Amino acid sequence: MEWRVKNKESQIVTKMSTSNLAEFKENMKLRTKNFAHDCVKFSLDLPKNTLGSHIRGQLIRCSTSVAANYRASCVAQTVPMIISKLSISIEEADESEFWLEFAVDEKLAIKETAEKMIQEAHEIASILIKSLQTLQNR
Repeated sequence: MEWRVKNKESQIVTKMSTSNLAEFKENMKLRTKNFAHDCVKFSLDLPKNTLGSHIRGQLIRCSTSVAANYRASCVAQTVPMIISKLSISIEEADESEFWLEFAVDEKLAIKETAEKMIQEAHEIASILIKSLQTLQNR
């Protein structure tokens, strides 16, 4: 269920009901965690050389941070904390996209193997950016 209200600038905005918001949060928690799992599996298949090890560490760190910070945003007690955690998740999703693309550019991974995760990183960042904008316009 959705309802329409006017924000500070008298623009009509659509808001989610509490149950839809809870469902959205749970879906995004699962989606970001699955993204992290996929990136970890991808990382473990990178070559065991200096560059492969560097990308592996960076990708594991940033992809798991997307999920951890999104989860933290869901239990944050203040709007500034929610904004902070969402912002970190957005940055980490973008960084994950970078490292996936970089692994392909360096011929350490097959493009077709990384494409789904690159797309998912981009979609997660886009969804979280829209969520952040909606929160900031309240």
